[in-house]
Amino acid sequence: MAGRGALIVALTVTLWGYALAALLFCMIALSQLRDASTALPRRTFVVALVATALWALAVAGIDASDLTAEVVESLRNLAWLGFMYAMVRRDRASPHIRVVTAVYAMVVLCLFAGIVVNIVAALQPDEAAAFAEARVVLRMMVAVSALVLVHHLYLAVAPRARGGIRLLVIGLAAMWSVDLILFAIAYGARGLVPDLVAVRGIAMAMLAPLFAGAVLRNGDWTLRLSRAVAWQSLSLAGVVLYLLIMLLATGAIAGIAGDRARIAQTAFVFGSTAAALTLVSSPWLKAWAKVMLAKHLFRHRYDYRGEWIRFTDTLGKAEGPVALEERVVKAIADLTDSPAGLLLVPVGSALGIGAGWNWNRDGLPLDAADEAWTQHLAGGRIVELDAERAGDAGAAGAAIPRWILDDASAWAIVPLVHLDRLQGAILLARPPVDRALDWEDFDLLRIVGRQAASYLAEAHAQEALAESARFDEFNRRFAFILHDIKNLVSQLTLTARNAERHADNPAYRADMIATLQESAGRMNDLLARLSQHHSTRAEELRPTDLLPLAERVARRVTHPVNVRGSATRALVDPARLEQLLVHLLQNAIEASPAAAPVTIHVDSEDGRAIVKVIDTGSGMSPAFLRDRLFKPFVSSKPGGFGIGAFEARQLAEAMGGSVSVTSREGEGTSFRVDLTLATARQLEQAA
Repeated sequence: MAGRGALIVALTVTLWGYALAALLFCMIALSQLRDASTALPRRTFVVALVATALWALAVAGIDASDLTAEVVESLRNLAWLGFMYAMVRRDRASPHIRVVTAVYAMVVLCLFAGIVVNIVAALQPDEAAAFAEARVVLRMMVAVSALVLVHHLYLAVAPRARGGIRLLVIGLAAMWSVDLILFAIAYGARGLVPDLVAVRGIAMAMLAPLFAGAVLRNGDWTLRLSRAVAWQSLSLAGVVLYLLIMLLATGAIAGIAGDRARIAQTAFVFGSTAAALTLVSSPWLKAWAKVMLAKHLFRHRYDYRGEWIRFTDTLGKAEGPVALEERVVKAIADLTDSPAGLLLVPVGSALGIGAGWNWNRDGLPLDAADEAWTQHLAGGRIVELDAERAGDAGAAGAAIPRWILDDASAWAIVPLVHLDRLQGAILLARPPVDRALDWEDFDLLRIVGRQAASYLAEAHAQEALAESARFDEFNRRFAFILHDIKNLVSQLTLTARNAERHADNPAYRADMIATLQESAGRMNDLLARLSQHHSTRAEELRPTDLLPLAERVARRVTHPVNVRGSATRALVDPARLEQLLVHLLQNAIEASPAAAPVTIHVDSEDGRAIVKVIDTGSGMSPAFLRDRLFKPFVSSKPGGFGIGAFEARQLAEAMGGSVSVTSREGEGTSFRVDLTLATARQLEQAA
């Protein structure tokens, strides 16, 4: 029963394996029908693909030992030999072309001899056993001869062009090698082994991607297959091979273990699967496979498009609170599969330890490099540390810090140079599969080093701009405060002057004390505004009587001020509005003659609260009103700061209002402050 079960499994694998191979080769051939007439080798290539698909279909549908399958197999071999001969015939000037033609003719004769023997054996079934050994020997001869011709084809191509036919040579050599093994074992076993026939079908299905790779080449036979597709195809082939091995192994265990077959099969599957998963999850195996894939299937080590996309994504898309410096290290380390990296940053004229990615910085010196080595790195040269340790890289090794050379995991140093200025350097750890740096590594690391340096330089420039902006904000705040201090100084000077005449007056003394207390409070508020943690005070807007507020502002000065108007309530911040009116009133007083009164008029108009500050002073020209009045640090008065009107507009806008002005030279100026009029509902809520 166990033997019968194994036979059923072998037949099932044979059916599916050869059917899959037929489908794959047929798809490859159909994809090339459009271009089949462009050149003779391509035409014969399509014919060989179709013949291979028909042979696989015959084995899947009939049997490998059937006459039809064997004849189609001979036609398959004939088609591939025709393709190979068409490739060789391209060099008609070769002195060995006649000898090569004769060899191909002899192999073709063996093929036809095999076909004749098969036909005779089919016509004389009683003598079939006598012809069986001859049939197997002829098929072995064809396989051996074909392998020799494949080797000759590879040698006949110029060395620089051999990479273009490598996939075809590998595919054909593997196909006939499997045939040779199958027929050699059949010769000893005196018949085809069903398990090996099944393996042959799976092998042909796995060889199909190699022939598909040949299809994806251009006129110079340069592979266009993407690395992702190649990696996925090899992974799929590995999975299929693993499943096939599991199937054959469990079938063999079933025939050997007897009653305990189920336990043995379970133990084998569990153990082998655990071992395979452990091996596949190893970073070393993945790195080794990538190196082998790039080395043997592609012209270049790196997929530059994919690597550049990943590099820019790592730099430009922060994952959580990861600093730019750490992202720079990771982006460059990922290119070379380095498991860790360390950023060396400029510290004065030397280099110090900066951000790290998977690098243990405990115990590292604060100063990573001296000035001499920093100047050497500024030249942009990639440092290969193994060569430096061996003393084969020139005099630069003498300047490399000792702790870097002593660390065996340190592999290479990439300088980050932007506009001929060193922005830092990246120390890369040794990749899982150790190798020496080549020209592709040097070129790619030099380019990405410059790109990463530009990111760091831009970040440093942004930090400098932010710091400059903070200074600008402080200077701006200080300019406003200085203007307020000037007003306070004027008020205190006037108080001190009046104290000489009215010091004996109790009412004056009480008013003077109130003035000093108010001035001290305003000065403390100004000092608080200078703090870097202070933001411009923004109280909640509330309904406020404008007329009493205007009168309170007018009492601060000794200059004649007339306050008139109607009772009006506006939605304002009283402190801000008071500061605004102080600015406008002080400007009006400074622009007016000593005895000329200034007027503050409060009213409402078109649903807006209006406060006007009117003087009859010197006035301003239209050009000054248009171009300079509300610009900071521009004043029409000698010794003026040019801040009052600018800050008054900002204060009004912060409360949802505006400031406008009309003026005539020699006649005076009127500043108008428009504010939001308090509604009845707001007045009720305030009450």
